[in-house]
Amino acid sequence: MIPHIVFLASIAAGAGEPSERDRALAVFVDEMVARHGFTRDELDQAFSSARSVPQILELMNRAASPKPWDEYRSLFVTSEKIAGGARFWGENAEALALARERYGVPEEVVIAVIGIETHYGRNRGRFKVLEALATLAFEYPRRANEFRVELEHFLLLSREESLSLGAPLGSYAGAMGIAQFMPGSYRRYAIDFDGDGRRDLFENTQDAIGSIANYLTAHGWQRNAPVALPAEVSESGAEPFRSGKLSTRYRLSELLSFGVTTTPAQPEAASAIPLTLENRTGPEYWLGFDNFYVITRYNQSVHYAMAVHQLSEEIRSRYGQSKAVIDP
Repeated sequence: MIPHIVFLASIAAGAGEPSERDRALAVFVDEMVARHGFTRDELDQAFSSARSVPQILELMNRAASPKPWDEYRSLFVTSEKIAGGARFWGENAEALALARERYGVPEEVVIAVIGIETHYGRNRGRFKVLEALATLAFEYPRRANEFRVELEHFLLLSREESLSLGAPLGSYAGAMGIAQFMPGSYRRYAIDFDGDGRRDLFENTQDAIGSIANYLTAHGWQRNAPVALPAEVSESGAEPFRSGKLSTRYRLSELLSFGVTTTPAQPEAASAIPLTLENRTGPEYWLGFDNFYVITRYNQSVHYAMAVHQLSEEIRSRYGQSKAVIDP
């Protein structure tokens, strides 16, 4: 028997036979009713009004085409984001300091994540999360399984946090709130940082700050440890940089034998990921440490993690200058 949701979608589309999307959605609804005790009526009602959004598929395919590093950097490490980050620090200094003390994540790193994700909470996304996740779960085969899991988490999160299924807005990939957490991450890592009894990443900046710090620490952030350093590479030293994989690590003693050095120097027993950033004018070499890898758990992109790192350093410098002016 084909569940009611399929017939709703087919009638809305004016088609006699359910589409492949409708059939997949019907199976998903069956699973949610059986596995988690949702009522068929509530899911029928939510999904019958959830449109397929072709623009989301276009945006996903566009995002899969990487830009050169210098072009990517110019989008995120900007004077506006640096100034906004310093201002955000001043406005939220107490919560940021508490997050650093509790989780070991520096203020500037948390701020840079928020700056890149939502421009300090100003751009939280314009797509309905339910529609975005349903579009990707049932019409984007390359990552359909991943987004089916996130759609399941979104249904559970909505029930746990008393969210209307059709109301939350987010990115075209279904990330939500000031911190742009995917539903699974929201359920696992969001915290009530201000103690008001709710985990609110949509409107509560303090909860967003604490949740980002909690997320990074849960993925292995090391207190007072470096993130990344530029590498000086001799003509014979480029070999370690050819892999391009985040899983490729070398001890610094090995890299020294290849003619690779950093400033400031790090303990030779430490390990690092050789990173090659391809610019329009040629390659740029860096070493990423454990904390760099942790940032890629937030977004699995070397460019993203490097943008967070470089923006964070610029924000710290700007905030330090502004503090010096205020408190000479």
